Formats: sequence, C-alpha cells, structure tokens
Amino acid sequence: MKREFGFRDILATYGILIVLIALSIAFAVMTSGQFFSIKNIFNILKQVAVVGIMSVGMTMVLLTAGIDLSIGSIAGVGCVLAAALLLKGINVYLVVLAVLGITTVAGLLNAFFINELQIPPLITTLAMMTSIRGVAYLITGGMPIFGFKSDILFLGQGYVGFIPVPVIVMVIVFIIGIVFVQNTRYGRYIYGVGGNEEATRLSGISVKKIKYIVYSISGLLSGLAGMVMLARINSGTPKMGQGYEMDVITAVVLGGVSISGGEGRLGFVIVGVLIMGVLTNGLILLNVQEYVQWVIKGLALIAAVGFDRFIQKRRIKVIAV
Repeated sequence: MKREFGFRDILATYGILIVLIALSIAFAVMTSGQFFSIKNIFNILKQVAVVGIMSVGMTMVLLTAGIDLSIGSIAGVGCVLAAALLLKGINVYLVVLAVLGITTVAGLLNAFFINELQIPPLITTLAMMTSIRGVAYLITGGMPIFGFKSDILFLGQGYVGFIPVPVIVMVIVFIIGIVFVQNTRYGRYIYGVGGNEEATRLSGISVKKIKYIVYSISGLLSGLAGMVMLARINSGTPKMGQGYEMDVITAVVLGGVSISGGEGRLGFVIVGVLIMGVLTNGLILLNVQEYVQWVIKGLALIAAVGFDRFIQKRRIKVIAV
C-alpha cells in the first residue's frame, strides 16, 4: 500500500526552502525593506560565494560519511601562496595552476592518511587544519602580502554585466558539481560509500579511490576559494579562511546532507549556503554584535544536525512498519 505524502514529508523535503523564505521576509520587515534592495541581494551573493565554492567539495566528503576540517586552512595557504607568487611577478595563469595543484595535493594527503593509515577523517583533517595553517604563517612570516598588480583581481572584484564574477564562479562550480554527483557513475559510488561502505567494497568498487577523489576535489575547490578571497581584498594574510569550515559545514548540513553519509542533494546545499548568507547579512543590517552571530550560527548547526537525526530515526520507523 502506498504511503500518503503528509505534512512531515513536505517539511522534511522543503523545510529548508521554507526557512530561507521566512528568514528573508523577517529581515525585510525588520530592516524596513532595506534587505530586499538589489544592491543588498547582490551583496549577499558575493558574500556567500567563497562558502558556496567550498561547500561543493564538503558535500562530496560528507556524502562518503567523512568530514574535512582543513578546508579553511587550505584556502588560506592557497591565498597567501598565490599572493607571494604574484608579488614575484610570476604569470597569473601559472600561479592559478600552481596553487590549484598544491591545494589538490593537500586534499590527496588527507585521503592518504585516511585510506592508508586508517586515521579517522575527523582527526586527519583536524591535524591538517593546524599544520597547513602553520605553513601559511611560514610563507608570510605572519605578515600580510600585498602590493601586487594582477588580472587575478578580476576573479574577486570584476563583473560580467551586472553580475559579480565570484557569483558566476560559484554557480559554475555548483553546476559542475551537481552534474558530477547526480549524473556520473562516480557520483553514484560516492553515495554508495556513504550509505554502506562495506557493501560498496564487496560490489567491486574501490572505496579508497572514491575517497581520494572527494578529498582532492575538496582541496581543489578550497584553493579556488582562497584565490577568490585574495582577489576580493587584494591582500593575502595567514588568517585568511580561518573559521570558514564552520560556515561551510553548517550550510551543507542545513542543505539536507546527512552527516552519516549517503544522503543529500547538492542542489539543496545552495539553499543552505543562501541561508547562511541571509542570516549573516540580516544580523549585520540589524547591528547585531559579531559574538552574538557566532552563537546563532552555532545554534543553527546544532538545529540542522538535530533535524537530520530526527529525519533518520523517522525513516527507520517507517521502514520498520
């Protein structure tokens, strides 16, 4: 007998979109319509571009039941490395290739420790987060790098028509990510690893290979995000990207990706990213202190994980019935 699609099912499927609309309306009312100005909307999109780019890689990692806490540090080292190379007058295209290559290797190192040494992803990426942040300080000597002139600034400050380039980059990354995850066999394997790693292995799929792929993609996109940050402020500092892992994980989990792996859609992650942007922007417009914003973001992550657990338990009950 076919089960009816009830209110709880609607809430589970579209609840995140309802939250985004409700938040937007609330901030519009509290800011006397200032929130919905065209300038502010594009400002929100520019603000979430970096988090959005990194969230695509994080989504793939979480779908395999892993986690990557090193993304902020990898973005930071990519940022300062690009700044240092540009300051030496190296061609911008060579700099981009070099930085993306190095940050991809950082992601591969994460996968190596997880696959070959059997170190849990949480510990591996936590250690890498600290180590790579140290590398950023070694590159800069603890001081910001600035004074270079390069076409890379277009990546963070340019416009195509009236659309900011960072927004275009984020949209392209999401499109490629969605096609990869939902329309390729590797995408199916990613879901398989997160859903049941042992069954996936027994079916002849290389679980190690899939983990190498997702963590290298996470490193690659973190490096791209780092260069967007560099281009936005025209300066590379060793603290760049610090704390971004929190915003990215919150956005991805808000977007419906299960922390247990194997479940979630990259298309809904876009909504999670927008919620984080709307929340931050709205609180700034209301002159809410930054420390209070941290509290609210932390509670948002707890709420998202709690909701994920609730949905998981409910589905288990439905299957049992």
